[in-house]
Amino acid sequence: MKTEGQAKVYEAQRQHMVDHQLRARGVHDERVLAAFAKVPREEFVPEDLRPAAYEDRALPIGYGQTISQPYMVAVMLEMLDVHSDHTVLEVGAGSGYQAALLSLLAKQVYAIEIIEPLAHRARATLAALGYTNVTVLCADGTLGYEPGAPYDRIIVAAACPELPPPLVAQLKEGGRIVAPVGRRGVQECVVGVKRGEELEITKTLGCVFVPLVGAYGWKRRAW
Repeated sequence: MKTEGQAKVYEAQRQHMVDHQLRARGVHDERVLAAFAKVPREEFVPEDLRPAAYEDRALPIGYGQTISQPYMVAVMLEMLDVHSDHTVLEVGAGSGYQAALLSLLAKQVYAIEIIEPLAHRARATLAALGYTNVTVLCADGTLGYEPGAPYDRIIVAAACPELPPPLVAQLKEGGRIVAPVGRRGVQECVVGVKRGEELEITKTLGCVFVPLVGAYGWKRRAW
């Protein structure tokens, strides 16, 4: 439980992150910036790392996974262009931080995490903080989640060898998917817009993510 003083410190750090790590570096979507100003990142990192919660870097959350750098999350959410009436699928929920941000941008969020303890933790944290429009699932995210499809937007928070075909199939016509694609240490964030059965792909900035595992992800030995 945070004291009032601690809460104020985190709030100040959160606003500093928005002003200096995001807006000053070119993130201009006001809805995205407002979400970052509201969601308490310190609640989604291990307790001993809370003093570093608003540093602009990825932090370990256990099981070989990380909570992504705030700037990278913001850039990808800006690329995703989420509207308030959208249903969004997130693959690679981790501790639930990005799902919390998405909950403030979208109508409904389905967040998939393949590592069971992380899925349980994300579900509990999101519920405790009152994010009621997020459903956290423990499953193979490369297969998507058919009961919630079709999706207006899909975002992948782990490095794909290629965009998983089930995710493309579950995307609405005109829908958008944002994902890091590439091999270890060499990835590009791509934006795909669905036109018929094909995706119009735009390659954007370089990035580094943990591997996407699952039926259409990386095999551990190959990674």
